[in-house]
Amino acid sequence: MIKVTPLTDLQTENFTALFKCYYAELGCADDAEQLVQEYVLPDLLAGLLHVDLLYDGGGCIGFVIYQKDDIDNDWNYKEGWGDVREIYVAPFARGRGYGKFLLYTAEMKLKDAGADRAYCLPAENAAEFFTACGYSRTDEYDEEFGCYVYEKINLNNRCG
Repeated sequence: MIKVTPLTDLQTENFTALFKCYYAELGCADDAEQLVQEYVLPDLLAGLLHVDLLYDGGGCIGFVIYQKDDIDNDWNYKEGWGDVREIYVAPFARGRGYGKFLLYTAEMKLKDAGADRAYCLPAENAAEFFTACGYSRTDEYDEEFGCYVYEKINLNNRCG
């Protein structure tokens, strides 16, 4: 059975392992475990972001990190918008709709938090996924991340 659950202390090890795979796949040289310990988990505990884990048959196979941008958050790109910061599904589980399910779940939670629009800064190989899920590339280019901003204006539209 597929389920999405918020990250808890008991699942930190599973999340960290997936996050390390994610960063390795992106080719990032940063220490992924250190990023989780020093940034992701403290921001989660402070309520600045949310982390949901995706399970299929009991195994953790993906995650999504998202937030509603707020002036009190250091990462506040578009005030009041939902921000899909990171999304990952293990390679062996891709192509089955899990990513779309995970993204849609995050979007509904962002909508419940008051965001009616969302954006992301996808890696080049993820742009097609977000386009299939109703996001459109804008003319905004983020120099720090080296990518275009993608926006979804209506969170009521599900992934195709």
